[in-house]
Amino acid sequence: PRGSRGDDLHPARPPGTAGRLTLLITIDLASDRPLYVQIADGVEAAVATGRLSPGDRLPPGRDLSATLGVNLETVQRAYRRLAAHGIAVSRVGRGTSITEDLDPSALQVSVAISAAVDSAQSAGLQLSELLSLVRNRWSTAPE
Repeated sequence: PRGSRGDDLHPARPPGTAGRLTLLITIDLASDRPLYVQIADGVEAAVATGRLSPGDRLPPGRDLSATLGVNLETVQRAYRRLAAHGIAVSRVGRGTSITEDLDPSALQVSVAISAAVDSAQSAGLQLSELLSLVRNRWSTAPE
């Protein structure tokens, strides 16, 4: 689509794992959301949907920045955000990889919550209204 950039990336797999992994990240240049947040969210979504697994290496920052056509600092900031959220870990000389003990199911819920919060904010809902909706849904959900 116009105003967006995306590409298939083929990060290296950790030693001993077979095959190549394709990670699709799309950024929207027209969005109000910062590019580094879009990149981090794309990685989170890839883990939540099983396209990335704990232990998978992310592409080197220079490679990802060149592929997406963004500044290297933008990718580094996205990787720092992922590390701050416990999703990725960076090691000097070894690159950045998805945290080994990450629970993809919990991350899937976190991604859904983020989408719900974004939607609620776009609709002009207050936090109390969103929490009321969540409580109502929780109480009516089958066990």
